[in-house]
This record gives sequence, structure tokens and C-alpha cells, in this order.
Amino acid sequence: MVYLQLFISFMKIGFTSFGGMSMVPLILEEMSSHGWMTAEDLANLVAIAEMTPGPLGINCATFTGMQTAGLPGSIVAVLGVLMPAFTLTMVIAIFFEKFKDSAVMRSVMYFVKPICIAMILGVIVTLSRETYFGEAGILFFSVGIAGLMLYLLLRHKWSVPAVILSSAALGMLFYGVLPMLS
Repeated sequence: MVYLQLFISFMKIGFTSFGGMSMVPLILEEMSSHGWMTAEDLANLVAIAEMTPGPLGINCATFTGMQTAGLPGSIVAVLGVLMPAFTLTMVIAIFFEKFKDSAVMRSVMYFVKPICIAMILGVIVTLSRETYFGEAGILFFSVGIAGLMLYLLLRHKWSVPAVILSSAALGMLFYGVLPMLS
């Protein structure tokens, strides 16, 4: 029963807020109405959620679900808060499939595609500056990992998840484990 309550509570939060700090009053209301958290617990939750990477709503759902019902509760709460995005994506996909061959949709996509490409390139440039250049100059381990992963992706047809996991493992090794050993 608690799983259903978590799912419905966070689905309500996802559908009725606009993300970020606008979720906090709704989260407080839901948490206190179910007796899951006090106002002090929520203040701590928001502080932790703001410090960790990722959207506030997902972080709050993860922590609340974990505190309330363990890992399954965490998963259920996150699925609840993501339900609006899932729903909107499905509706858009249905409409896109229905109208993809229309002249209006082709015209819209003519302008949307270059904008999306420019946004992605902007993110790549920003992240590249952070990832590959440090105070001392070029971060050769990072460049090496990126080069190796690009090679494995293109030449050996590795899957994207395998490349991501391998990159993360190498990053943790070179930037986490090895510096601690020396």
C-alpha cells in the first residue's frame, strides 16, 4: 500500500508543479499528510537534494522513497514524479507519428532540427571545457579516455551503455582510486 501511496503522491507533485523549488511546498504537504517526514526532515531532504547532481524532484523522490520504503519505494517514487514527462513524451510521440508526413510538420522540423543541433553542440563545448581542461592545462587522462571510447564506439561498434560504463570505470580509476593510492 505504501508503494501505491508513494507513486500517487509523487505523481501529483510531478503533475502540479513546475520542477525545482516550486515542488517543495507540495512535497511538504504530501510528506506531512502521510506522516513520512516532518518539516525538519524536509529541510534536510531539500538541502541534500540540492547538493547532489540531478533535478530536485527526482532527488527528493529518491530520498523520500528510500527513507519510507527502501529501494523499491525509491524506484516507485521516482517513477511517480517522472510520470508527467512519460505522459507528455508519449502524447507528443503519438501526434508526431500521426502528423510526421504533413507539410506543417516538415516546416516545423526544418527549423527545430538546426536549433537542437546548436543546443547539443553548445552543451558539448561547455562540458568539454570542464572535462578536458583544468587549471594546469589539458587533462590527458580525460582526453585519452574520450579517444579510447570514441575508437571503441566507432571502430568496434561498442554499445553506448558499454561506453558510458567503461568511461565511468576508467574515470573513477584514474581520478578516484589511483590518486588515493599515491
